[in-house]
Order: sequence, then C-alpha cells, then structure tokens
Amino acid sequence: MTKSLIVLINCLLLSATAHAQPWRRHTIDNSSRGADGVRLADVDGDGLLDITTGWEEGGVIRVYRNPGADQSKQPWPSVTVGRVNSPEDAVFADLDGDGAEDVVSCCEGKTRTVFFHWAPKEAGQAAYFDASAWQTEAVPATASQQMWMFAVPLEIDGQGGIDLVVGSKSGGATVGWLQSPADPRDVAGWRFHPLYQAGWIMSLQLRDMDGDGDMDVLASDRKTATRGVLWLENPGTDTAGRGAEWPLHRIGGEDREVMFLTSADLDQDGRVDVVCTVKDRGIAFFRNTGEAARPWQVYEIPMPAHCGTGKGVAVSDLDGDGDQDVVFSCENATNGKSGVRWLAYTGSPLTGPWQDHEISGPEGVKFDRIELMDLDNDGDQDVVTCEERDNLGVIWYENPSR
Repeated sequence: MTKSLIVLINCLLLSATAHAQPWRRHTIDNSSRGADGVRLADVDGDGLLDITTGWEEGGVIRVYRNPGADQSKQPWPSVTVGRVNSPEDAVFADLDGDGAEDVVSCCEGKTRTVFFHWAPKEAGQAAYFDASAWQTEAVPATASQQMWMFAVPLEIDGQGGIDLVVGSKSGGATVGWLQSPADPRDVAGWRFHPLYQAGWIMSLQLRDMDGDGDMDVLASDRKTATRGVLWLENPGTDTAGRGAEWPLHRIGGEDREVMFLTSADLDQDGRVDVVCTVKDRGIAFFRNTGEAARPWQVYEIPMPAHCGTGKGVAVSDLDGDGDQDVVFSCENATNGKSGVRWLAYTGSPLTGPWQDHEISGPEGVKFDRIELMDLDNDGDQDVVTCEERDNLGVIWYENPSR
C-alpha cells in the first residue's frame, strides 16, 4: 500500500468519525419543564439575537438575553415574563410601539387563549429583566376560543400598532389575524379575523411569495382534509383592513402529515423553495419551478436510519462548502435514536444522494423548532433548539466546522 493511499484512507476515516460524533451541547436553561420552541429578536439593542420560549408543562414564558460569544456556553441571563397554562408558542412583538419588545404567547389545552406579556416602559436592561415589571393580559377575542399554536407579528392594515397572524389546531381551527386597535394596550379592542379553516397549524412564516412587496403567510397544516403546505396571499393594506379574503395557494403535501417548514433557496437558482419535515416520511423539498402551470415540484429527502420522526427544519451552509445543507430535528427519538442531524447532498438537491451527519447523538427524545446563528462568533452556524421530554431544555449545539 502506497503512502499516499494510506494518507487518503486515514483522512476518510477521520472524516467519517467526525461526522458520527455529536456536537457539543450547551444549556441556555433547563430549570422548568417542557421547553417548546425558540423565537428570536434583539431586545436590548446590542446587535445579538435574544430568545423567548414557552415552557408547556412548567407554565412559564421566559426571555433569555444573549450574553455574547465569550459567555454563550454558560446558562443565559433570563426573566420570567409571565405564567400561563399550556403555552405552545411565544414570540417577540412590540405591540404598543414603545420600543420595548413585548411577548405574545399562544396556549392550547384547556386554556385556549392568546396572552400579551407587556414589557416595562422604563428604559434600560435592568427594568426589562425585572420579572415584577412585566404584566400579563389575556386577549378577550381569543379567550377559550381555539387551541392556539403559533403567532407572527405583521403590520396588516396600516393603522394602530402591529397586528398578529395566529394559527390553531383541532376543532374549529383557523389561521386568522388579530387586528390592533388605536390603543394597542386596550386588549378588549383587539379583533380577530379568520382567513382559513385549518386542521392543525404547525408553521406560520412571513414571505413575499408573489413578489408584490408585501408579506404573505406561508403555513404547514398537519391534519385533516386541509393538510399540506400552503400560502395565503396578502391582498394589500387597504383591502386587508376592510376584512378582505386572502387568496389560498396550495404548494403540496396533501398526501402527508407535514410538520415544521422553512423557506430557502435550497437549489440556489434564485427562487425561494420550501422545505418541510414529514412525520414518518422524511423531508419534503418543494422546489419553486418559476412556471405558472406547475409552480411547485416535490422531491423526497430520505430520513436517515436510527433517527426519530421529523419535527423541525432549517437550511444553511453548515460546513462552508458553498452548498445549502438541511438541518432537522425529531420527536420520538427513543431507544438511543438521534434527535438532531444535518444533511449534505453530494450530487444535486434534486437527486441527492444525501449524506447525514450527527449533531445531538442519542440524548433527548422530543425536539422542536430550529434556529441557526453563530453564537460563539467562530464563523459558522450553530443550532439552537429545545427538547422537552428528557428536559434538556433550551439548548444549542456548537458547530465544529471551524
């Protein structure tokens, strides 16, 4: 055997070993129960993205201040901004336009209500991270109405404060929008406008899908006859404010149980595609063809062996090779299965083959949404997520590529 061949074999073995090794996990918080999703915003104006999370079983809504790269691997400073039962989602939104990011929580179970958690009006980080300075109010238009699952802030009618697009699950589920009154602090003045009858909304994402300059709503609907990936066309400020319908556009996935989605240009052809995990069926890549007659074409990305069932998904270049990679999280990652991995194609994203790489290893059972950001400031994207069965909590995995 020649020396060059030995070197090549050793390099391949080292690469395979690196791909099989879990990334280092860092805990942001594991002090409550049932961490359920991460949403991002810069709440203190330091240029770093902070996190809000709802703890479903613990019944608390928390905000975590990003401490910067040097301290990112330690538990993050946090504040409990409210206590509600069965929170399924929490998201930042400056509801009253005072410059401080409030938090909106969506609750399912028996609570079935959207709550506003009002940030203190006093300026400064000390006030913002003082739990006693926060106030929580239920939104009457949503109280005991639906099992609310997800919310995104969006200025829709051009009046008052920021509005909210919300989605729910089970009987009477919808996607709709909460219209802010002239005084956003008047919670009784918020009005709900249904847009779409749903089965089980998993994702709501804002995207200008038709290139007309306003934000449309991209959604994944998991259950019943309405299931699939779709988008609702924003009719524009004037007509939306008058309660106009939002035209429905189907992308695909009606034959599968779609979970979380993301939008990204996976094939790098200049058009935004949709990538969505599918329960028990891997990952669906809905390619934007740019053709009016057939605007979307679906390609299957197989789920690797010894993983749970698909849950969250994100797209980015994780290894710096110029190609877009797919990161996914799982639930049902029992009996030593992996709950978070990433995939890289070696041919084309249309045909694969896809090579899988470990992230989480066997620890953790039920993971959630994924956010990607460079937390340790080393030039690559790290993975931020939650795990709620083994109570790993709010966590991030350190990308070893650099």
